[in-house]
Amino acid sequence: MDRDHFPEDLLEDQTAWYLTYDELAFAPAGSRTSARRRLLELSRRVVGHPFWETPAGTPAARVALKEVARARTKTGS
Repeated sequence: MDRDHFPEDLLEDQTAWYLTYDELAFAPAGSRTSARRRLLELSRRVVGHPFWETPAGTPAARVALKEVARARTKTGS
């Protein structure tokens, strides 16, 4: 899987998923509801993206997407 050829909306959603997950991990106990809801919505969008129905949507591509998205969260891109 060429790491530069994920649909931009899919890559943005996976990146947002990591950012939201990190936010949820550090949120005070009483303020987690909105982050949990956002995480669920982002999960639905990533898993249900049409890209996964194409020949490129392999298990290896899922791993590559996660790696690229996580790297984006560390570089701020």
